[in-house]
Amino acid sequence: MPDVKYNFLSLLLIIYFLLPGQPENLWAENQYTQNNHPTKRSISKALQALQHDIGSNDAVLVANRQGRIIFSKNAEKPLIPASTLKILTSLVALHYLGPDYRFTTEFYMDAKANLKIKGYGDPLLISEILAKISKSLSADLSIKGQRINDLVLDDSYFIKKIVIPGKTESLEPYDAPNGALCVNFNTVYFKQLKDGSFISAEPQTPLLPIAFKRIKQSGLKKERIVLTHAENEITLYAGHLFQYLLNKEGIKTKGKIKLGTVRKDKNKLIYRYASEFTLKQIISRLLEHSNNFMANQILIATGAKVFGPPGTLGKGILAASTYAKNVLNIDNIRLVEGSGMSRRNRISAKNLAKIIKEFEPYYNLMRHLKGEYYKSGTLKGITTRTGYIENKKGELYRFVVMLNSPGKSMQNIMDSIHQLVE
Repeated sequence: MPDVKYNFLSLLLIIYFLLPGQPENLWAENQYTQNNHPTKRSISKALQALQHDIGSNDAVLVANRQGRIIFSKNAEKPLIPASTLKILTSLVALHYLGPDYRFTTEFYMDAKANLKIKGYGDPLLISEILAKISKSLSADLSIKGQRINDLVLDDSYFIKKIVIPGKTESLEPYDAPNGALCVNFNTVYFKQLKDGSFISAEPQTPLLPIAFKRIKQSGLKKERIVLTHAENEITLYAGHLFQYLLNKEGIKTKGKIKLGTVRKDKNKLIYRYASEFTLKQIISRLLEHSNNFMANQILIATGAKVFGPPGTLGKGILAASTYAKNVLNIDNIRLVEGSGMSRRNRISAKNLAKIIKEFEPYYNLMRHLKGEYYKSGTLKGITTRTGYIENKKGELYRFVVMLNSPGKSMQNIMDSIHQLVE
């Protein structure tokens, strides 16, 4: 590279370091070769834009794959991560459970012909899966043709009525509660007909009477709404849906649907469902849809595996904090839940960069758009984004953007970052 190019880059650095409020840039000249560097004008423009756009309550960090810092401002400041925190939750689960881990749900029979279902926090027990489970159970000779008395639901693997900081009592799916035995993300999707009656808005799921009260209270005509912890609604709804699908397969129940516990020393295990999704596949769906229920479900289940049941949010947070400190060398982080929905979570851009560095083997699980693999987050007045940019040469760069100032343009900042690394 001619010396004039080095002189120009050095001059740019000197000018920007002398500017008031200049970010702590560490921008290496030898990061770029003669045949592979942005134009001088685009670099200058990008630096000016970033300097202007990043406020005192914002942070940006950009680094190459080898860890060389390309740009950094306010990287040490703890800020609200919003849903980018789901990457840490995913890493914690991958570390303790393994990418091939599968959630299980167990089915037992007792001496009184009661069918017992024990949940272990599977976040993807959906109607289609329950239908497959019911079909498998109906094919079991030990239960085929047998009349079942009570349907007993064991949700003791998690504590009851888990309170998630940041969750409100809204009807929105992002406020769905957590539990050990949950189906369809603890939501019901319905629509109202012209005659005033309600039906399910999805063909694979019946609209069950247990949901009618909640639907009528909502006052809505078509919506997906959440179930609640009240009167064990979420667990009982799972039982009613199981009962409906079991009946369709010829397994009749004539007793009650109620909560209870499995006695493994006295009850016979007749079927164990291992999720058709590996943890890695679940995390791909978590990051794609940014599902708060799934994130905290995974975190609580991880805590139960590490520290023993029952699963609690506190055990999940302890597992995450221990992992962050011992594996990532992060100790100045505040975690209160695993989805990022709480504004009490705090992490710096520097530490979030450590997280995405560790997550790099799984970067293709993230959303992908025009050479960018990313996870975004949004709360009122908060926008965040972190991930990887693959430039035209196939080089991977890590980036963290945390905008805790209202009204900032994420698009403008991302455009500037792309100019720096392309």
